[in-house]
Amino acid sequence: MGLGRLSAAQRALLDAWLPGFRAVEDLSWDQADTVVLRVSAGDQQLVVKAGGERNHHLRREIDAHAGGWTDVWVRTGRAARLRWFDRSARILVADFLTGGLAYRTAAATDPAVHRQAGALLREFHAQASRPSEGTDAAATRRALHQLDTSDAIAPPVAERLRAALAALPPVEADLVPTHGDWQPRNWLVAGGLVRVIDFGRFAFRPAATDFARLAVQEWRENPACEAAFFEGYGSDPREGEHWLLMRLREAIGTACWAREVGDAAFEAQGHRMITDALAEFEG
Repeated sequence: MGLGRLSAAQRALLDAWLPGFRAVEDLSWDQADTVVLRVSAGDQQLVVKAGGERNHHLRREIDAHAGGWTDVWVRTGRAARLRWFDRSARILVADFLTGGLAYRTAAATDPAVHRQAGALLREFHAQASRPSEGTDAAATRRALHQLDTSDAIAPPVAERLRAALAALPPVEADLVPTHGDWQPRNWLVAGGLVRVIDFGRFAFRPAATDFARLAVQEWRENPACEAAFFEGYGSDPREGEHWLLMRLREAIGTACWAREVGDAAFEAQGHRMITDALAEFEG
């Protein structure tokens, strides 16, 4: 049940932290090299997350927890408490959170869920702010590199994207702690409360980057969710051309990453995002 994918060092750490533990459920996603296991140790229900040698998501998740950034949610039971971790071995153990994933359920497009998600995210973003110092320019360079190195996007479309990126200058907006994958796939719902999982894309970014995935998925399906989200969030920090630039970069990243991991449905979403963003830019 996923234990065979752990390295010897990771398994040794688990045996030391949780003597006699028992694997209960494999919660891993197929597209990632991250192992996610629900385990039982005595009367404790816990989650183990471990990654391979090239996995940077575990380090980001540890940074989010160990750096105290998740405390704002842990205190109210909205995120799991970190119990053990080892950065070099790329493994952590946290409390198991009850609830069902909102992803692909009625909760995913429930305005009440999005209102809570907006309020929760505002709490997270409000913890700190720091100057950008080139972060936005670096994000555009990464998008251009993806266009140069991936075959996911047809050359004529890639040229149009390059022209759009060249025409939209980076905006070095202040950075806040962001979740990085803010969507129903990482929301648990139980007893009417939303809880948050998966901090593998945690980083300091402009606040609006955390809205990009919702904007092309659930808000597109039910616009009432967008309105409810910003009622909870309290304001809408998206700004014209910068928001378009973010969406272009997100579209490129989605299509290229999905091609790399073989996720045809997600790649199709990326191409739709590209079409929509280019239509706005060129319209």
